[in-house]
Amino acid sequence: MITLYIVSTLFLIIVDNINMLVKNIFKLKNLKFSSLILLSACIENAPLDSLSPEGPYARSIDELFWLTFWIAVVIFVIVQGALLLSVFVFKEKPDSPEPKQIHGNTKLEILWTVIPVIILAVIAVPTVKTIFELANEPEDALKVEVIGHQWWFEYKYPDYDITTANVLVIPADKPIRLEMWSNDVLHNYWVPKLNGKRYLVPGQTTYLNLHADSPDEFWAQCGEYCGLSHSKMRGRVLSLSESDFEAWVKNQQQNANKLEGNSLAAEGQQVYLNAGCTQCHVIDGVWDVQGDRIAPNLTHFANRNVFAGAALYNTEENLSKWLANPAEIKPGTFMPNLELTEAEINALIAYLGTLK
Repeated sequence: MITLYIVSTLFLIIVDNINMLVKNIFKLKNLKFSSLILLSACIENAPLDSLSPEGPYARSIDELFWLTFWIAVVIFVIVQGALLLSVFVFKEKPDSPEPKQIHGNTKLEILWTVIPVIILAVIAVPTVKTIFELANEPEDALKVEVIGHQWWFEYKYPDYDITTANVLVIPADKPIRLEMWSNDVLHNYWVPKLNGKRYLVPGQTTYLNLHADSPDEFWAQCGEYCGLSHSKMRGRVLSLSESDFEAWVKNQQQNANKLEGNSLAAEGQQVYLNAGCTQCHVIDGVWDVQGDRIAPNLTHFANRNVFAGAALYNTEENLSKWLANPAEIKPGTFMPNLELTEAEINALIAYLGTLK
């Protein structure tokens, strides 16, 4: 596989910009840049690797890609071979006779018109078939609503009355039907190892099927530029065994407990209630005033391994940096700097750690 990556990368570089490549060989800094491009093809277990499918939908795309790729390779070899043959073998010589003219040769013109039509037909049939297969709603699929925000993904499970964010939890080896739209601008949901990209459009519902072969964690990414922190609009898809998924659902359906007393976590609950967090964030059982919320539901925040649009791992250090100055982490974020003191931040982190 690594060899194919290297070959395909070299192929693209040579075909797209052969003159620039030759010049770069003699310029050290450009040569380093070209080397980085080649070395990037050698990365193993890359989380956003679309050439390592982990489900039937991604595999159908992968199979179509390789079919098209090898057809293109064969055509490339034939065309370039004929070109090189004509340049080096049939090049003009002093005593060469006038070449035979083929302009107006009906048989040849029909031939080189029919050949591309056949090639396109060979590619079109499996392409159209794959498109329809990917669009069909699978039977007994779990439906999940995906709402795009600047810059995070919200997930709702209508069958279970669950709302969460950043981490899409699904049962392994079961089809998932995503119903998606955007709450603000155009977004694009992409889980490379499970399927291709699909737009999230304001005022319109689009659909995407996912199916993970086995329990694992998969990375997701917004694939459409949507503002300053587009590159940090990420996500995770966590596939669980059937029993683990049922346990997760049962836990997600529980409300958070109201804390009493003078513990650090209880102080953090008061910070949440009084510092302005409730204007955007809901915690079921503590502050569950519903409405058009522009920030993630925090009811089970501690069970997510990432936050801030999956741009940060859920650690106390990252939480401290985020709460102190969100805009420094994600430019353009709608989460304001609440000017929290260090003591308030520590208390709030302790409280968030209880939300399991």
